[in-house]
Amino acid sequence: MKSLALIGIGAAIPLKKLSAHMATWTPAGRPFQRLTLGELQLTIITDGHIELKPVQATFPNGGEEEEQHLLRDHFRPTASVDLGMNILVIKKGKEQVLIDTGTGNSFGTGSGWLLSSMADAGIQPEHITQIVISHAHPDHIGGLLTKDGKPVFANAQIHLSRLEHAFWMAAEQDFTKCKFPDKKILQVFATNTKKTLTTLESRIHLFEHNAELFGCLRMEIAPGHTPGHTLTHVFSGNEEIVHIADLMHSDVLLFPHPEWGFNGDTDLELAVATRKQVLQQLAGTKTKVFAYHLPWPGLGHVSVKGDAYEWIAETYAYPS
Repeated sequence: MKSLALIGIGAAIPLKKLSAHMATWTPAGRPFQRLTLGELQLTIITDGHIELKPVQATFPNGGEEEEQHLLRDHFRPTASVDLGMNILVIKKGKEQVLIDTGTGNSFGTGSGWLLSSMADAGIQPEHITQIVISHAHPDHIGGLLTKDGKPVFANAQIHLSRLEHAFWMAAEQDFTKCKFPDKKILQVFATNTKKTLTTLESRIHLFEHNAELFGCLRMEIAPGHTPGHTLTHVFSGNEEIVHIADLMHSDVLLFPHPEWGFNGDTDLELAVATRKQVLQQLAGTKTKVFAYHLPWPGLGHVSVKGDAYEWIAETYAYPS
């Protein structure tokens, strides 16, 4: 009997039984996406997802009616926005570079899947040699330590922007330009972040704007979401993909309205300005984009649409 192989997510299912399985079948492993960029091997894995609500509070500069209209027009739920967490692993020779580490144990069972996802993609934590942190929010550094505060990646060095490190390690953090509704939660985040960075201090290496790492990464500071929030330009030869980290948190809301902002932006006004500038650059250069929080697997392009932008997700045919 013929079968349909779902690549990277489990065993083949007989075609005649496919419809019956679709409602009940659970994959043997989590999905992963593997591609090449010049001499680099890239693997995209998932750390799960985070559901944010209410929508208007999440994108505070927007109007509730227009937000709801856009969500309905794109056949999305209107009560909440679901953030994917797509994580990139880059293999270059003996180096295996992990960009961000997900939530760890900090956001419940809907996330913190990094180690399981790595195992399903055939990547062991001890094989990770370098970790690049785009910024130090808990859904990006939560996977660095175990519940009892031990390093998860025994053989990895950690790279973080100097501006980002200085912000979180300061005696106090300035959240006055942030529209997150509960500032006490932000202070908890700050305390936990400082603890994580202090625990891993001997492994942390600080980089500057436009620094080049490992002969395949160029670091671009894109401030606002946090002071040292960083985009990672992954390159090999003439090929490039830009990891935009937390520049965008919704494909259907923020591309047409980058001015709506995100309530997790430390400096919302600056984040909006940065978002507009980077979107203009990405649309102009037509560079392929990898997005941490957009729908799986987070690959696509930015295109101009009217006075704003739209997300053109990359499409795939399976089986290949």
